[in-house]
Amino acid sequence: MMILPMLLLALVPTIMIEFVVLLLLRERRRLVLGSSVVINILTNIPLNLYVVFVDSSVMTIVMGELLVVAVEALWYYLFIRILSRAFIYSFLCNAISFLTGLLVQLLMAYYQLISI
Repeated sequence: MMILPMLLLALVPTIMIEFVVLLLLRERRRLVLGSSVVINILTNIPLNLYVVFVDSSVMTIVMGELLVVAVEALWYYLFIRILSRAFIYSFLCNAISFLTGLLVQLLMAYYQLISI
């Protein structure tokens, strides 16, 4: 698989899921919602490149996701100035997008298995 489609396949759903999570958390400020797109580009792409080309172990993925939660919490803090809320935004956005991706992968594996 070429690298750009792979990166977009990870990035675009993440941006969409996290945008919806922020809306569900009643965030309506355009600056915060727009900044969510920017921070996802800045964190999702490097993490996916590292996982694909350097180390795809479960520990690396978990540590990478924890680092992303920390970076994104600090990013949101720049805009909302409430650290606890920034952390909640980051944690919930990343947990839900990660678990959604995991669920999609499991469903794809299941359907491949039953179609054999």
